[in-house]
Amino acid sequence: MSAWRTRLRRFLPRRFLRSGTLHSLHNVWSPELGNRREVVVYLPPTYGGSRRFPVVYMQDGQNLFDPATAHAGDWGLLRALDALAAAGHETIVVGVSNAGEARIAEYSPFRDEKTGGGRGDLYLAFLIETLKPMIDRRFRTRPERAHTGIAGSSMGGLISLYGFFRAPAAFGFAGALSPSLWFADGAIFPVIASAPFVPGRMYVDVGRREGDQHVTNVRRLRDLMIAKGYHAGRDFLMVEDPNGGHDEASWGRRFPAALAFLLSDRGASESRASLLA
Repeated sequence: MSAWRTRLRRFLPRRFLRSGTLHSLHNVWSPELGNRREVVVYLPPTYGGSRRFPVVYMQDGQNLFDPATAHAGDWGLLRALDALAAAGHETIVVGVSNAGEARIAEYSPFRDEKTGGGRGDLYLAFLIETLKPMIDRRFRTRPERAHTGIAGSSMGGLISLYGFFRAPAAFGFAGALSPSLWFADGAIFPVIASAPFVPGRMYVDVGRREGDQHVTNVRRLRDLMIAKGYHAGRDFLMVEDPNGGHDEASWGRRFPAALAFLLSDRGASESRASLLA
């Protein structure tokens, strides 16, 4: 983790960065969920010409770029993504706003007795069958699964983790920051344990200030991933942030290094993805 941060730090001064651009897609309709939402698309600084870019679909899009729309502070991703681009990791990021009161329902693939939920498969269908084709038509993407990722935090991390295993033909890499592994009595664990091995890359993290149970759950996930055949540091990375809490500032601080890991060595991921054919 420190190596990634060291590599990125020299690109952070704003005066040296070329800036990417944000494009808003308003009232995007989901026939799967029967509702509309805002979508913000980040295009890297060198977007132009005929070059195509990988794409990361991120949950809680209103919290990523703009403090005016964020629930409790934003991730500060515009500057972070510009710094990553300067370091050679350029990508399109699609920030998908949550549906407000329906957030937990859409980000949970399981029903919880206390909090409800269970519309996660419909939400993934929206991402894959409606939003992804729209993004691939409008922007110069690399649409192959090896170059398509999904990421989020908390419940958004849970649905991203689930999506990686539930839709292996769509997503070749995933980032789950402080995922809500506790949801529905840890129902995600048997799902992953019984799922086939999915070639690709996975990043998972947790802040130690989130509490012992959250840390224990993420360590359990790490052990499960390694038991399934993922190699720590190569196609799986788990990070414990000693100063991290369950908040936007912590996730925004960790995400640049997470994305650098997920985007690196795409050729190896493509080779392993051939196992799905």
